[in-house]
Amino acid sequence: MIYRKTQKGAAFVISLIVLAILSVWAVAIHSMSGANVQIADNQRKGDSARACAESGTDVLRFWLSGVCMPGTTAASAKFGNLANFMENDVGELTANNITADYNGDDLITIAPVTLNSTMAQNFAAQISDISAIEPNTIRVDVTGTYGPISRIVRVNYEFGPRRNPLFDYGVATKGPLNLSGNIEMGGANIELDSGVYIESEDANALSIIGNSSIAGEVDITNPDAVVTLQGGQASIGGETGQAAIDNHVNFDADQVPFPVPNPGYFWPYVQNTYDPNNVLSEYENVVIPAGTNPVFGAVTLKGVVFIEVPNVVTFTGNTDITGIIVGNGDLNDNSGTNQIIFLGTVNSYPVTDLPYEPQFEHPDADRWLQDEAGTFLMAPGFAASFGGDFETLNGAIAANGIEFFGNAGGTIDGSVINYSPNAMTLSGNNDLYFNCSATEMPAGFEMDIVLYYDSSSYSEVVL
Repeated sequence: MIYRKTQKGAAFVISLIVLAILSVWAVAIHSMSGANVQIADNQRKGDSARACAESGTDVLRFWLSGVCMPGTTAASAKFGNLANFMENDVGELTANNITADYNGDDLITIAPVTLNSTMAQNFAAQISDISAIEPNTIRVDVTGTYGPISRIVRVNYEFGPRRNPLFDYGVATKGPLNLSGNIEMGGANIELDSGVYIESEDANALSIIGNSSIAGEVDITNPDAVVTLQGGQASIGGETGQAAIDNHVNFDADQVPFPVPNPGYFWPYVQNTYDPNNVLSEYENVVIPAGTNPVFGAVTLKGVVFIEVPNVVTFTGNTDITGIIVGNGDLNDNSGTNQIIFLGTVNSYPVTDLPYEPQFEHPDADRWLQDEAGTFLMAPGFAASFGGDFETLNGAIAANGIEFFGNAGGTIDGSVINYSPNAMTLSGNNDLYFNCSATEMPAGFEMDIVLYYDSSSYSEVVL
């Protein structure tokens, strides 16, 4: 007889268990996939909202780059001028979809600007005056929106002076330029520092006679101007003859605005008065009264030397100056009645060499004379003559009529600017070497105020 062992089946139970596990796994995967899809969609919407904010940041950066106000604008009025620009000028410049509202104090609100109506994408912005925390600074918060999702991008801008491109030229003159003798004009950067800008209506705009030379390029605004080269070594840009004119003189050049000098900017530093009955060998922060017409021998000058009109001031001996010479004449006076004449050697030192002592601190502002770098002589309405030698003149020279003659030569850490339509003359045997990049912003000139974007301030505000 055959006996068979019977076994109860387990396959069905195992199958059910496996099926249950797979079902739970499938549900979990489905839930996870759905969550991932939702997360991805939220991320996409968030990125789209941030892209809207960044688009708004770029749009506002473009419009804010058009902000420009006079250099004399008071710090307290800058934000109001900005608000006026955003409320009025931006709309006139075809940005009629940008509407700004100023609260009259420290906030400009930009209403939502539609980027894509179908996708509900837009940006809005707030411009805040935070100068109480960070001087001359505004904060721009741009909110980008995509449907219900928002992102905020924050950046800062700073009010600051715009450097006048005229300061890139070694010489800039409203009258003709005449070189004779053995004058060599060179520069630290040949293409810029030794360049010449002539805005003269006189047909004979430039004359180079003898062995004189201009190492850089020449820009002349008059398209009909005449350039005269006489002498075998008379050259421009390293070339002589007609090649020098053809290759290195740009006729009908674009006009560059001349910077406006503001002598009154330096007046607060003046503390002493020159007395013709008590002539000293050293002066500090001194005013030379009108009509005194002093003649100085060897003299040491520190700080500001402020010359009132009318006056003819002559330096016959060695002049040591650590400071700035200022004349308060009329910028439209080209008569040559007022004069500043250097016949002896000039030893010039930068204002940064002055000690930090009370007499060099501005009485009404948080700055020192040591901060007022980049200007050696600012004398509108004065004719300035240099006949003695110098190693370095530490800053720009600006006057109505400028002449270098005799042995006057050396390095000038800045531009020479002639506001007179009369000819500027360089004669004698000397070299003039210009270093216009020595100071970015010469003190005392009224530079336009613009806004500078601070890229390091970029951040995303967490809601």
